[in-house]
Amino acid sequence: MDNHQKRNLTFLTIGLIFMLSGIEYAVILPTIWRYLQILEAPPYFLGLGLSAFSLSALVTGPLFGIWSDRSKTTKSIVLFSNVFEIVGNFMYFIGYSKWLLLCSRIVAGVGAGAGSSIFGFLTRSTQPEERAGIFAAIMAGRQAGLLVGPAFNLFLRLCDFKLGPFVVNKYTSPGIFMCLLWMLLQFVVLAMYWDVPPVSCEGGATMMEMKQEEVEEEVPLMGSDEEPVHTYRALNSDQLETSTSSDMQPVHRASDPFRNFSASREFLREEVVVVLTAQFITLFNQTALETMVTPLTQRHFNFGELGNSLMYSLCGVEVILGFFFVRWLSRKVADRAVLAAGLVICCTACIWCLIFLCNPRGGYGWELSAFIIGVFLQLLGLPFVAVSQVMTALSYDRLTEPRAVQSAQSSDSGG
Repeated sequence: MDNHQKRNLTFLTIGLIFMLSGIEYAVILPTIWRYLQILEAPPYFLGLGLSAFSLSALVTGPLFGIWSDRSKTTKSIVLFSNVFEIVGNFMYFIGYSKWLLLCSRIVAGVGAGAGSSIFGFLTRSTQPEERAGIFAAIMAGRQAGLLVGPAFNLFLRLCDFKLGPFVVNKYTSPGIFMCLLWMLLQFVVLAMYWDVPPVSCEGGATMMEMKQEEVEEEVPLMGSDEEPVHTYRALNSDQLETSTSSDMQPVHRASDPFRNFSASREFLREEVVVVLTAQFITLFNQTALETMVTPLTQRHFNFGELGNSLMYSLCGVEVILGFFFVRWLSRKVADRAVLAAGLVICCTACIWCLIFLCNPRGGYGWELSAFIIGVFLQLLGLPFVAVSQVMTALSYDRLTEPRAVQSAQSSDSGG
């Protein structure tokens, strides 16, 4: 199997990883609120459970990233992180107490921290012109998981039996179901995931070969008749190795575009700060919506597991269609306009929720309509901000990478 086939299978496996993360999100979130109520947990435990998962992923993400940078491999990191997903979901399945349930989300969040290593691997293994499509396909895998995940609740909510000492019902079954899926994924990673060589290494090897070919072409086959005999001299192996390494050293240094990289100069730019701030606010609003939506639907609309699952499925359809629409729109208008439109939609959604959802009034039909509009607007703004962030980052990468390469080459030529 050549590197191209290994690369495609690796990307497919990464898509499955993100798809499973979306399925886990869509399977557990509709039922965790009632699960906590059965365990006699106070209402704030719902927010703790959702935040615990994200917090552990936030803490372990940089650690996995450092491990990946030093080892230059990600397969072992993915296999190791999936163990935390398996253990965390099994703890969720056991669920003897609210504290064990909270710890289960912390442990599962450690497994989600490997996403930083995966995105770093994708960046190293792709060309700039293909990176946007591959990143979009990988993120679409998670959205596909969000779409199909609620469908699994249609049969998981029917579970009512015992597995040894453990009770399998509609609240514990998502844990054992995801545990089995992550275990199956381990075998997929072992069989279909390879640490293919990075693009920069392949490019560097190509440059080395080209340089060697140029040197071989410049060496004359026979010396000139006028060339003095005393110019021919022998070189020992040490001198030859020293000469070769000195000739190849500029090539290695010039092939590293980030040698003069400065975090303060590159990240503390107006456009970078604006995009990251917009992304933080949007994700904060989305997490707040996820935290309050299941208690709100239970209190005002008497939604159960089936109603919440259908709601999350429809939300997944909206987000996927929104990504396709924004992707098309970004080709017609500037990224700045797409980001501005997304922020306007998000502000409108927040104002709508403040007016109509904080103190619902009217009959059942009006309250349900106001709720649907608020959720629709909140999710509609998410693709605008997400796509504009990715496109801005890619445009910024294309602008800064040649400048970094030129800077490295100029510093090498200047000694």
